[in-house]
Amino acid sequence: MSAPLRLGLVGLGKIAIDEHIPAIASNPDFILAAIASRNGSDPQVPCFHDLATLLTQGPEVDAVVMCQPPQPRFEAARMAIQAGKHVFLEKPPGVSVSEVAALEQLARDHGVSLFASWHSRFASQVSYAREWISERSIDRVTVAWCENVRQWHPGQDWLWRPGGFGVFDPGINALSIITAILPEPLRMVSAELEFPANRQAPIAASLQMESPGGTPVDAQFDFREVIRQRWDIRVDAGTEWLNLGQGGNIIKVGDESVELGIQGEYPAMYRHFAALVNAGASDVDAAPLQLVADAFMIGHHRVVEPFID
Repeated sequence: MSAPLRLGLVGLGKIAIDEHIPAIASNPDFILAAIASRNGSDPQVPCFHDLATLLTQGPEVDAVVMCQPPQPRFEAARMAIQAGKHVFLEKPPGVSVSEVAALEQLARDHGVSLFASWHSRFASQVSYAREWISERSIDRVTVAWCENVRQWHPGQDWLWRPGGFGVFDPGINALSIITAILPEPLRMVSAELEFPANRQAPIAASLQMESPGGTPVDAQFDFREVIRQRWDIRVDAGTEWLNLGQGGNIIKVGDESVELGIQGEYPAMYRHFAALVNAGASDVDAAPLQLVADAFMIGHHRVVEPFID
């Protein structure tokens, strides 16, 4: 890569401000050339109301980073790909599996790189967990992804609309980790989804999955946890066990903590994106999204008390 890639960023919300912009600034392979946002602006970067205006009237960009809510992401990504731009998709990569497949084919047809990112896969301890699991016969995997929605997603009404995922917005992070560390694909066996009476996306979910060989993988997602928030994955293998905590950033094997240092997830993703573009390659894995779709398809939907933000 002879010169920094000029990036256009779409959507100037919390994730863009907290994670993407600092990661871009710290990586010499990129320069933030322009921003498209309906509601935000940056005095140091040319800003436009939408992507179409950025592409036609803004400075030249080589790639576009999609940080808007997932519902409008497909149209923006299609526009960027058809304009010959590489595309970096914030998670989830789309509101449906078919959208992601369509974007993957479009990127192939137009000869550009497409990165459907899963930031939790880049957490510092995930690769260690994958290696540990590869050397053992796994008996059970248990996931608890429970947080306070008012603390982490205040006022984000898009979460509660169709395609907004509700509790699966953080829960899909757990699914992205387990589909990366387990050696076999998973199937959804059963699910129970709890929908607030005034919302169209779940506030909690209980999932039962298994590998082709029958290894059970159970997950509990809950947006209502206030006292004991946790983002844990426990793997049992005979008398041994491993626990990935804090979303994959701390690890314990038995009673011993493993010190591996902390890796910034977003800086690591941008290094990966630079490598993809340099190699003319794409990285698109819809397995976590497929599990969410399966949960919605086969799950029992239960109405619970209304949620007031």
